[in-house]
Amino acid sequence: MGLFKRVIRSRAVQETLGLIVAGYLKFVHRTNRFVFEPADAYDRIGPQMPVIAAMWHGQHFMIHFAKRPQDRAASLVSRSADGEFNAIALRHLGIRAIRGSGARGRDIRKKGGVQAMRGMLKALHDGEMVVMTADIPKISRVCGVGIVTLAQMSGRPIVPVAVVTSRRIDFKSWDRASIGLPFGRGAIVLGEPVHVPREADAAALEDLRLAVERELDRIHERAYALVGSKDPGAKKPSSPALAGGSQA
Repeated sequence: MGLFKRVIRSRAVQETLGLIVAGYLKFVHRTNRFVFEPADAYDRIGPQMPVIAAMWHGQHFMIHFAKRPQDRAASLVSRSADGEFNAIALRHLGIRAIRGSGARGRDIRKKGGVQAMRGMLKALHDGEMVVMTADIPKISRVCGVGIVTLAQMSGRPIVPVAVVTSRRIDFKSWDRASIGLPFGRGAIVLGEPVHVPREADAAALEDLRLAVERELDRIHERAYALVGSKDPGAKKPSSPALAGGSQA
């Protein structure tokens, strides 16, 4: 590892950067005029707390804007160096980090997936809302089975969440990450809760996984529309038939 990386990854630098990012996000939140949809979402979702808040990768920077001050929350954060920085920023935003990440096959144990699942189950049992990305790294906007498994094991509903701003930076990363800019308009859209029965079999879990995926796509499309934009990470239809079906 080079000198620059060692400096950037040092605890002191990461603490400072995390504090700066958290302060910046608070400033973005204060200086954007947000609309909340549906207006009565928390009247309906509040009694179901704690819930599993689902988001797409790349939309995680501003997800905490949707959290009510009284809601305790924990977020799944990877064990990577970037994850350490994110965990510090989240701490300054009042969100506890659970370290680990989604993965496939043999990578699950290496990336702390089993330990993370235990941590999330404990958080939900203790009354903390859990925030996690529904898609796993490098496979953007395809819901993984992890979030529906967590819902099945915990008995807590999944609530899809989208938070976007009219003024923002859209990165050309695999997840089409976005970060908001000050002095614009914003939209916070909550989707319909998805409940996963404990007795759900493999076929039912697949149907529910797809339901989460569709609802996340829907609310992101709606959130971007509310601020007068198109979703830069939206899926592209693979055929004219699919294109027609997706607009129904």
